[in-house]
Amino acid sequence: MPASSSVSAVSRIAYLASDVVVNSLSPTGPSPFQTVLNALASSADSRAAVTNLPFGANAGDTLLRHRSARLLSYTALAHPQVLNHLLLHLPELSATSTVFHIAVTDDLSDALALQSSLPFVLYSRTAQQAHDHALLASRLAFIESTAVLHIFHVGDESEQVEEVDADRIAPFLYAERQSPRSSEQKSATDPSVLLKTYQSAAFATVALVRRPLRPFTQHGASEPHTVLFTLGRAALNYDIEGVSFVDVSLLKPLTPSTILSAISPSVTRVVVLEQLHHWSMKWTPLYLEVVSAIQQSELDSSPVVQSGILGDTTTITQSEVEEFVQRAASEAPSTRLALGSPPSAQAAVSAPHVPKHEAAYTKILANLFSGRLEILNSPELVSLQGEIATTPEFALGRARGELEEREELVDAVRELLRDPTVSIELHSLLSRWLGAKEDGVKSKQIGDELAAALEGEKLSNPAAQKILVLRRLLPARSRWIIGSDAWAYDLGASGLHHAIASRLNVNILLLDTTPYTTRNSADPHRRKQDVGLYAMNHGDVFVASTAVYSSYAQVLQSIMEADRYNGPSVVLAYLPYNTEQTPALEILKETKLAVDSGYWPLYRWNPAKEREGKEPFSLDSDFVKNELQQFLDRQNHLSQLTRSKPEVAAELVGSLGESLKQARKQRAQQAYNDLLNAIDAPPLTVLYGSDGGRAEKMAKRLATRGKLRGLSTTVATMDSVSVEDLAKEEMIVFVTSVAGQGEFPQNGRTLAKALNTLAARGEKPLTNVRFSVFGLGDSHYWPRPEDAHYYNKAGKDLDGRLEQLGAQRFAPLGLGDDQDADGPETGYQAWEPLIWKALGVDAVEVKEKEPEPITNEHIKVASQYLRGTIAEGLEDNTTGALAPSDTQLTKFHGIYQQDDRDIRDERQAQGAEPAYSFMIRVRMPGGVCSPEQWLMMDQIADEHGNGTFKITTRQTFQFHGVIKRHLKSAIQDINRALLDTLAACGDVNRNVIVSTVPSLSKLHRQAYEFAKRVSEHLLPRTTAYHEIWLDKKLVAGDALKDVEPLYGEFYLPRKFKVAVAIPPNNDVDVFANDVGFIAITDKNGELAGFNVTAGGGMGVTHGNKKTYPRTGDILGFCTVAQGVDVAEKIMLVQRDNGNRVDRKNARLKYTIDRMGLDNFKAEVERRLGYQLQPARPFTFDRNIDDLGWTTGEDGKHHFTCFIENGRIQDEPERDFKAGLREIAKVHKGAFRLTANQHLIITDVATEELPTIKRILTQYKLDNVSQSGLRLSSSACVAFPTCGLAMAESERYLPILIDKVEKICEENGLRNDSIVMRMTGCPNGCARPYLAEIAFVGKAPGVYLMLLGGGYYGQRLNKIYRESVTEPEILAILRPMIKRYALEREPGEHFGDWVIRAGYIAPTLAGKEWWDRMGGEGEYREAAVAA
Repeated sequence: MPASSSVSAVSRIAYLASDVVVNSLSPTGPSPFQTVLNALASSADSRAAVTNLPFGANAGDTLLRHRSARLLSYTALAHPQVLNHLLLHLPELSATSTVFHIAVTDDLSDALALQSSLPFVLYSRTAQQAHDHALLASRLAFIESTAVLHIFHVGDESEQVEEVDADRIAPFLYAERQSPRSSEQKSATDPSVLLKTYQSAAFATVALVRRPLRPFTQHGASEPHTVLFTLGRAALNYDIEGVSFVDVSLLKPLTPSTILSAISPSVTRVVVLEQLHHWSMKWTPLYLEVVSAIQQSELDSSPVVQSGILGDTTTITQSEVEEFVQRAASEAPSTRLALGSPPSAQAAVSAPHVPKHEAAYTKILANLFSGRLEILNSPELVSLQGEIATTPEFALGRARGELEEREELVDAVRELLRDPTVSIELHSLLSRWLGAKEDGVKSKQIGDELAAALEGEKLSNPAAQKILVLRRLLPARSRWIIGSDAWAYDLGASGLHHAIASRLNVNILLLDTTPYTTRNSADPHRRKQDVGLYAMNHGDVFVASTAVYSSYAQVLQSIMEADRYNGPSVVLAYLPYNTEQTPALEILKETKLAVDSGYWPLYRWNPAKEREGKEPFSLDSDFVKNELQQFLDRQNHLSQLTRSKPEVAAELVGSLGESLKQARKQRAQQAYNDLLNAIDAPPLTVLYGSDGGRAEKMAKRLATRGKLRGLSTTVATMDSVSVEDLAKEEMIVFVTSVAGQGEFPQNGRTLAKALNTLAARGEKPLTNVRFSVFGLGDSHYWPRPEDAHYYNKAGKDLDGRLEQLGAQRFAPLGLGDDQDADGPETGYQAWEPLIWKALGVDAVEVKEKEPEPITNEHIKVASQYLRGTIAEGLEDNTTGALAPSDTQLTKFHGIYQQDDRDIRDERQAQGAEPAYSFMIRVRMPGGVCSPEQWLMMDQIADEHGNGTFKITTRQTFQFHGVIKRHLKSAIQDINRALLDTLAACGDVNRNVIVSTVPSLSKLHRQAYEFAKRVSEHLLPRTTAYHEIWLDKKLVAGDALKDVEPLYGEFYLPRKFKVAVAIPPNNDVDVFANDVGFIAITDKNGELAGFNVTAGGGMGVTHGNKKTYPRTGDILGFCTVAQGVDVAEKIMLVQRDNGNRVDRKNARLKYTIDRMGLDNFKAEVERRLGYQLQPARPFTFDRNIDDLGWTTGEDGKHHFTCFIENGRIQDEPERDFKAGLREIAKVHKGAFRLTANQHLIITDVATEELPTIKRILTQYKLDNVSQSGLRLSSSACVAFPTCGLAMAESERYLPILIDKVEKICEENGLRNDSIVMRMTGCPNGCARPYLAEIAFVGKAPGVYLMLLGGGYYGQRLNKIYRESVTEPEILAILRPMIKRYALEREPGEHFGDWVIRAGYIAPTLAGKEWWDRMGGEGEYREAAVAA
C-alpha cells in the first residue's frame, strides 16, 4: 500500500519528534508507514531509532523495553491481530511518554478498543488534521509523561498537507506549558484536569501551526431540535433547518460540560453516529459519553438519545440526511440507526504477493500431489474471502468443514452398501472406494467411476444423492496450510497452536527465511518459538525439519510422510533469503552453513512409527539441538507407574469412589435438612463486594444471623450474579467496601457497570426487588473537601442506582466509618436491626450460638503444625490457586499466593479465574550466598518464575510468577542449593538480617555467624515442610509427634523480625525490627556483645490511629553468648502476651506499649534469670550502602553494585542478570545481599580483580555514578503481583526519581544523599516510615507523603500530605529542595532540615506519629488550601 498524505505526515512527525518509533508491519505487502520511516531513517537528518515488527508480533513488549525514551511513538494500520496484543500492556504503558498513531480505513472498531486504558484519545478526519494532531499528541505525551492515542484516516494521496519545518518541532516539544496548572488540588486523572492539560498542549500547537484545534466543531442550525454527533469520516456539510452537526475530534477527555455545551435548551433529540462496523459490545463509546453527560446534567427536560452507525457518506445527499432525521424521530430510542452505506463486503482486495523463492517448495507440493493438492490459505482466495483467507484460523476452519463433510460422504457410501437394490457392479465400486478412500491415486480413479455409475443407475436412495452432491470429496485430498516463521513468535495468537492441537488431518508448511549469517541481528528480546519442539511435545503430531537446498530427497520423503500421516503434520522448511533478488547461490551457501553447523537440523518425527513399535525419530543431519535431545530423554513417570503397576491406579480410583459416595450422602442429607428449615422462611440474598475481606466477613456474618432467625439466606459476591438473576430476587442486601478513588471492589465491578449501563438507557428491570445497602469506608481517607465525595462512594452510588432501576429500599442506606469508635461496626450495629425489623424477624429469639468466625489462630491450631491441606491442593489441577486457609499456611513455608493484577479485569471479563501465581521467598540469614547458589537462583528464576528475581529489604531472594505446578520443583531446587524457604514469611521469626560492612570483614563474619545461630535457634521444628515439599514421608502417626518447643501450636500472634547492625552503618534499620542487636566492639576491635533493642515495626493501616509505626527501644547490653537466649526470651514474651484477637495490633510494638517498657523488660529478664547490662555507647551516621570498590582489613576486595529496587533482570542497556551470572561462573568469593536491595560481590582476591572488573564493565554493572537521590532510594514490589498493593511502587519510583532528580540537579544537589522510599500499601515493606521523604500508596496514582525521617534510621517521619499525585509531589518538592540547598547547615540532612525549617514536627515516639500530621504553621495542609 503506497503511503497516503496523512500517513506520510504522521510518520514524519512521529520520526522527528521521537527517540524511538515502533512500527507494526501490514498483513499483506509492505506497510505504508515502513516506506516513509525507512526513507527518513536513511536520510542525512537521521534522528529516531526505527523498529519494524512482523505482522502479529506483540508490540507491547517492545514498547515497554523502550519506555525510558523521552518520547516513544507507535505506528500501525488498525487490525485486531496487531492491536489486541496491546490491551494487556496498556495499563503499564499509559504512564509512559508514548503516542499510538493508529491508521484506519472505514471502521474505528479495532482502534477504539484501546481507548478505555488511555487518558487522551484524539481523532483526525483529514490529512491536515492528522498532521496537526500528531504534533499535539507528541506534545501531550512529552510534557505530561502520559500515553496518547491518535486515530486518523488513511485517506489518499490527493489530500494537501501544510507541514511544519523539521527544525521547529524540537523547540515546540521542549517549550514550557503555556497555561498554568489549576490551583485546585484535583487528581491528575480527573477529566477536568485532563481537559485543561489538553487545552494547554492545544494552545502551544495552535501557536505553531496557526490553525484552530478544538475538541469538536459544530455547524448547522443555531437553535436546533436535533443534534447529530459524528465520530467518523463524515461529509455532512448541509444547512438543514433545526439540525446541528457536531464533529468530534477529542474522544478523551470528553467532559460532560464539553458535550452539554453543544446541546442547546431547544434540543429534543440527540443522535450519536459512530463509524463502528465490528463493535463487539452493545453500547458504543461516544454514545455512552453523551448519555452519561445528559444523565448528570440539570436540564429541565432531557433529550432523547439514539445510537447509530455511520457508513460511507461521500455520496449521500441533503435530502437523505433529512429523511434520516425524520426516521430517527419515528424510531424507538433503543433502535440502532444507520446513515450511509456500509463498507462493501465484496470490495476488491488484492491478493498478497508470494515471493518467487517460495516456489521451491510449492512446486514440490504441486508435483507430488498433482490434481489433489489443496492449499487451504491460498492467496487466490483473498479476492473472494478477504484478507482473513490467508490466516491459519481460516484455513483450519476450512479443513474442519471439509473433513466433516467427507465423514458424511463415507457414512452415505456405507448406508448405500446396505441397500439391497444396489447392483453388483455398483456395490463393488462402493466397496473398493471405501478400501482406497485415503489413497490419493486410487480414490480419484475409483471415485470417478463411482460417480458415473450413480448417475447412470438413477437410484432413489437419499444416500446416492448425498454422494453425488459431495462427489468433489471422493478423491483423497492433500490439505496444506503454508505460513512463515512470523507465526512462530506467538504460537497462540498466530493460530498455530490451534492447528497443532486440533488432531485434524491437515499439513502445515512453515517457511523460515532468516539467513544464518544474520540470525543474531534480529531483536534479541523477541524470541522465536521452536515450533518443532512445541509440536513434538503434543505427542500426536508429525514433525519434520527440512532444507530443499541441502537435501532434496529428505524434503520429498518428509512431505510424503506428512501426507500419509493421519493427523496434524508440521514441516519446517528452511529457505534463507533477504530479498527476491537474492541469488540461488547465496541461498545455497546460507543453507549449507545452517545445516552443517547444526543451526538447522534435518530430522523427522513420526508418532505412527511409535505405535508400530519402531523408533519415531529419524535424524537426517549430523546435529540435534539440545532441546530435542532433552525431549527424547524425557520420561513420563506417571505412565511408567501405571504400566508397571496398574493395580496402583485402580486402588487410587477405587478408594476415591467410596469417599465420593460417602460425601454425596452427607451432602444430600444436609440439603434435605436445609430445605425443611427454609420452607416457611422469607428468602434473603446477601451480596458483597470486598477486596480486603472485611465486607465479606460482615456479609457472611449477616447471612449466618439470618439463618439463625429462620430465614433462607444465600451469600455470594456481587459479580457472581447477573442483572437478570437480580431481578428474580425478592429481598437483597448489599455489603460493599470501597477501592481506590470511590471505585467498587474487584469482585463487584462487573455488576456495578451493568447497573450503570441499564440506568443510562432509562430501563427499570428491578421493580420487584426490595433492597438495602451497607457501605464501608473511611471518612478521613480523603481529607480534602474536594475529595470528600469519595467517602463510601461505592455504597452511595449503588444505593442510588438500584432506586433508579426501580428497586424499592426496605431499609435505609447504612454507612460504616473506620473513624468511628468501633470502626464500621458502629454504623453496622445501628443498621442491622432495621434489616430484621423489615423482614419481620426482629422479635425472633436466637437461642443457637452464633458460629465463631474463622481467624488465623483457628487456621494455625487446626493445621497439624502447618500441614493443612497444602499437599492435596497442589494435586488439584482444576485451579491455579490453593484453598484460602492454605494460603495462610503457605506463608510459613515462604510462599505467598498472588495473581497478575494487570490482567485481572480482562480475565474476569473472559470468565476465567485470576492468573494465579506464587511468590517464593528464600530464608538466607545475613544475605550471604555462594556463587554456586547464585547460579541456582538464576536458573530457578528462568525455569520456574518470570525470568527475574528480586533482592528484598530483608537480604534474601524473592521469585515471582511461579505457577502452582512449578511450586514443588522450585522449592526442591532451592533446597538442592542448600537453602530453604521455611519461616521466610508467616507468624514466626523471619530472615535475620545483618549489616554489610565489607571493610570490617572480621566483624561482619562474627555478626553473620551470630545471625545464623539466631535464625537456626528460632526456626520452627515442624516436619511438615519436608513432607510437603521434599517428599520426606513419615511413618503413620509421626505427624502427631510433631512439637514446637518455642512456638507451640498457635505460633506467634504476628510476624517477628530480627536485625543485627554494625555501627557506624545502620543499613538494616535496626530500630525498625522487633528485636535488634547493635554490635559493640572492645578496645581490640573484637565483637564484645550487643546493645539489644525491642519493639520496632513498620506496618500501619490507613486512617486507623490505633496502628502506627514505631522505632525500637534499647533494653540494655548482652554478650555474644547471651544473644540467642535474649532473642528467644523476647519472642516468648511476645508469644504469650501479644494480641491474638486483632491482627492489626498484634506486633511486638503494641505489646510493649500496652505492657509498658519497664514491665516488658522486667518480664524478659525474669525469663532470662539475669538482668541485662546497661547499654554501651555507639554511633550511627547513615543507613545507605557504600557503593563501589572497598578493600577489607584482610586484603580482600569488595564491590557494591547498584541494583535499582533490587530487581535482577535483563533490560536494554542493563543486562544485569546475564552479567551477574557470568561473574558467578568465575567468582571464588561470595555474594552479600544488602537490606537496601543492592548486591556486594565480596572476597575478591587481588588476582581476580581484572576478570571481575572486566565483566562489571562489559555489563555496565560498575556504573555507580547515579544521583545521590537514586542511590538512596528503595521500593517494594507492589503492582502487578502483590495482592495488598493500592498503587504502583517498584515500577513507578524510578520514573518519579527521574523528575525529582532534575530538581536536585538544578539546585546543585546531584551527589547529595536524600533517603526516599515508596511502598504500594501501608504495610511498610520498604521501611518508608524511616525515610527522609516517603510515599505510601492509597489508590492508583495517589500517595501519602511523609517527611522528616532520620538519615540513619533513628527517627520516624510524619505525614505531611494525606493525598498527593505526581504533579502535586513535584510542586511541593521543587521549592522545598531549593530552600534546602540554600539554607542547610554544614552536614545537615534533609530530614533534619525540614523539621528545623518548620515544615513538619518531629516524631519522638510511635504513639505520637499521628499527632500534628499535615505540616506545621504556614505549611499545614489546611493553611495551604486556604
